[in-house]
Amino acid sequence: MIKVKARGEEALDHLLRRFKKLCEKEGLTKDVKRAAHYEKPSEERRRRIRQVRKRELKRIQLQEKYDLEVKKRKRRLLKS
Repeated sequence: MIKVKARGEEALDHLLRRFKKLCEKEGLTKDVKRAAHYEKPSEERRRRIRQVRKRELKRIQLQEKYDLEVKKRKRRLLKS
């Protein structure tokens, strides 16, 4: 559970802003949005596959500076 305590005479705006940041950091807003409507199993599978590809591409971009063989894997991922 996320708790935000006031620091001295902190304004309500600042408390709310800190609360929102903590919610984003915890991933709470993503979970709420995802649970707001039904997602078919096939859509969920596609979404997860996209997430894995995105993560893999980011990892490859970091390694690309140091490894030439990574370019082959990147081409393979982009084809599918």
